[in-house]
Amino acid sequence: MVPGLLCLDRWLDEDDQRRLIAEIDAAPWSSQLRRRVQHYGHHYDYGNRGVGAAAAPPLPAWAMTLAQRLHNDGHFDRPPDQVIVNEYLPGQGISAHVDRVPTFGPVVASVSLLSACVMEFTRPEDKTRVPVRLEVGSLCVMTGPARFTWRHAIPARKTDPGPNGRTPRSRRVSVTLRTVL
Repeated sequence: MVPGLLCLDRWLDEDDQRRLIAEIDAAPWSSQLRRRVQHYGHHYDYGNRGVGAAAAPPLPAWAMTLAQRLHNDGHFDRPPDQVIVNEYLPGQGISAHVDRVPTFGPVVASVSLLSACVMEFTRPEDKTRVPVRLEVGSLCVMTGPARFTWRHAIPARKTDPGPNGRTPRSRRVSVTLRTVL
């Protein structure tokens, strides 16, 4: 229902997810926001919603593996070179936004770890809302209208609607990969 949106459940199997979260948690987290984050490749400046002047560590091996897989799978024309890892505890979310244009390339991809959630996409011209469930281990790829027109957000709440009623959230970690222009 959102043109340019591709969601692939079980993109990472359980073993890959466990290894990935162990490597992420072994690295230092920044607490500059209400949620913890890690930046790689290029530092993200939350004030101007784009690449900042501050240095960021290079992509670690786990991120380079994800970036290369996304490129090999045909989702990116070159491997992503900017990664943000976000940790969301129950009740935390992220406000509606479109990733900065022209700072970032035509594709934004995100991998969900540890807990599922619902991401809401909103079309600005008529406020149409489309809830999209992001499962554990899933890959969400935004291109075209999903990337450049529709806004996406994760509502700050402790439960999400599910097929059998409300589903409690637990700690969720997302890995967002982009290219910097």
